[in-house]
Amino acid sequence: MKSLLSFIAIILSMSAHAQDVVKADTAVVEGTLTVNKDPRLDVLAKNEANYNATASKSTRGYRLMVLNTNNRNLAMSLRSKLLQHYPDQKVYMSFQPPYIKLKFGDFANESDANRYKDELLQSKLVQGNIYVVPEIIEVTPANQ
Repeated sequence: MKSLLSFIAIILSMSAHAQDVVKADTAVVEGTLTVNKDPRLDVLAKNEANYNATASKSTRGYRLMVLNTNNRNLAMSLRSKLLQHYPDQKVYMSFQPPYIKLKFGDFANESDANRYKDELLQSKLVQGNIYVVPEIIEVTPANQ
């Protein structure tokens, strides 16, 4: 038992000596560094920065659910009418079997979505109910 305690004491004392602070090397090297790079990297970085500045971003917003049907012809007809009357807005068509869903616009706030909803109901382009639904929308930098 004494030998085990002696062994543990020796190990602990060795680990204590291993914790001594080692002074850092204080040598300072001065000189110049030359970087040779392809000039096309600058052009690439500039193009990427321009693209990122103008690319659309995603955020929370609203869209109008204007149609939920299994009639493809009706969906295509309404889609073309909406695109003709509102070329500044996007129309999103999705297929979730057996229904085709048409969603209209990218609205940052609910009041804009309701304004378009009222306008669509008055113009009678959409037959039936229109719902304002929260969605992840696309926002271009000009609209931000």
